[in-house]
Amino acid sequence: MDNKREIQLGVNVDHIATLRQARGVNYPDPQQAAQVALDAGADGVTVHLREDRRHIQDHDVINIRKNVALPMNFEMAATEEMLNFAIKTQPHECCIVPEKREELTTEGGLNVQAQSEFLKGYVSKLKRSGALVSLFIDPEISQVDASKEVGADIVELHTGNYAECVDQSMVDSEFSRIKLAAEHAADLGLQVNAGHGLHYENVQKIAAIPELTCLNIGHSIVAYASIHGFHEAVYKMKALMNQV
Repeated sequence: MDNKREIQLGVNVDHIATLRQARGVNYPDPQQAAQVALDAGADGVTVHLREDRRHIQDHDVINIRKNVALPMNFEMAATEEMLNFAIKTQPHECCIVPEKREELTTEGGLNVQAQSEFLKGYVSKLKRSGALVSLFIDPEISQVDASKEVGADIVELHTGNYAECVDQSMVDSEFSRIKLAAEHAADLGLQVNAGHGLHYENVQKIAAIPELTCLNIGHSIVAYASIHGFHEAVYKMKALMNQV
């Protein structure tokens, strides 16, 4: 019998929306990308509705939640607006992330320790809506402990620093931090996910951590598709142009 563990993949479709918003048109459609992800074997879909609506829009979240048969991981800032939207749309999982208007992408984990009293109440409200609540944190034992204390069901460990390392000793150090945090979170009864900056060259080492349940990955998948799916796109356009 093969007892090999299978880790789940949550596909983030934010950058499909980024491409669409760059021209202000109605394509490509994040819902269609989510459906393709489902057909390709993805286990979930991630969307981050930012306060400035730079990529994913409200209707994207609603349409994907309604029409795509994948569990939705809804990334959100801890604001009253996002709380109300999450309660309305009822995603499977809500992942609270830090958010700065000026950042290109999420730059680090949520400081749960520093806002534990606020987050305790906020997490409680989300959980009453029926969603699992995840906190996106740096791989630090103290942040794992604080996440458990405020009532989170899941922690998503920030792998951005690991992904950006170029020196092998730094890679090893960051990997050890992630592994230790994952082990500690699992010991506390938390589900452990991870994500940010993972790509085709660095994902396997992280995926091998036995305590991890799911990796949420977006940018590298979209970037890979833009090149390796380009042949079919060019071929189809030429064929359409020359049909008689």
